[in-house]
Amino acid sequence: MQHFKTLSSFIDYLGLPRPEHPMFSVFNSKGDGYLPCPRESSPPITNDCYTISFKKYVEGNLNYGRTKYDFTNGALIFIAPRQVLQWDNSVVFERKGFSINFHEDFLKGTELAQQIKKYGFFSYSVNEALHLSPKEEKQIESIVNNIEIEYQNNQDAFSKEIIISQLGTLFKYANRFYERQFINRKEISNDLLEQFKQHITEYFESGQLQEKGIPNIEQISDKMSVSQRYLSDTLKKETGKTTTEHLHLHLINEAKNILLKPNKSISEVAYELGFEYPQYFSRLFKKKEGISPTEYREKYKLN
Repeated sequence: MQHFKTLSSFIDYLGLPRPEHPMFSVFNSKGDGYLPCPRESSPPITNDCYTISFKKYVEGNLNYGRTKYDFTNGALIFIAPRQVLQWDNSVVFERKGFSINFHEDFLKGTELAQQIKKYGFFSYSVNEALHLSPKEEKQIESIVNNIEIEYQNNQDAFSKEIIISQLGTLFKYANRFYERQFINRKEISNDLLEQFKQHITEYFESGQLQEKGIPNIEQISDKMSVSQRYLSDTLKKETGKTTTEHLHLHLINEAKNILLKPNKSISEVAYELGFEYPQYFSRLFKKKEGISPTEYREKYKLN
């Protein structure tokens, strides 16, 4: 797999003009000029750059990580360093759109370098892209236009600070718009929750807890064809609990049933639930229930 360490080498690969800054570039086609991604096809590649792209009209299959997505609507896509990208000549990009690319070192020493790690949408797959309303699109385009103006100006001591400030604003709006998207797609959110519960139930009932241990959230999300971060963010918005918290609830409910069997020790209960260390099971149980597994068993006996 080919990896690009610099922004310039990545931009050259795409066939776009060399950037005005060695670690930052903006391409805003506005209906003419260069396309955000003019290269017709590509095998899997990775790079050390962040990318924010808005594709106004897109057709074809674009591979992002392990996910294929066929879409024909405009979408705002966020890509983090070292994520795998691949596309073929079936992908058609409308001329209207923009692409912001910057090396991860561009943010070094700034507050945004830490803040950007908190934005889950950089770990979302293409089929979890942000679909903007016309009003939202105008707001994002306004920010990008400001970034482009500063990018095209003669660079001075304030240029980087202003661009990074505008990037921070763009990310905050994107976060707000994703909140709206989660609410508007409530049916999808409910479906994801039911799918997640079903996968956990099937895993428990198949006896894999004892054989393979506690299920891995990433494995479950892969089976559901969604990214781990998007699944967790969606469930958090819908239920107030993350995927891990939902998994723990299932484990505790199972534990309560098994604890009622007097012939099993606390350690045996823990191993049956897939815990490698009984102490971890006891800590988790007490954290969720307020009492230890032993105290729960004694309390039930008294009742």
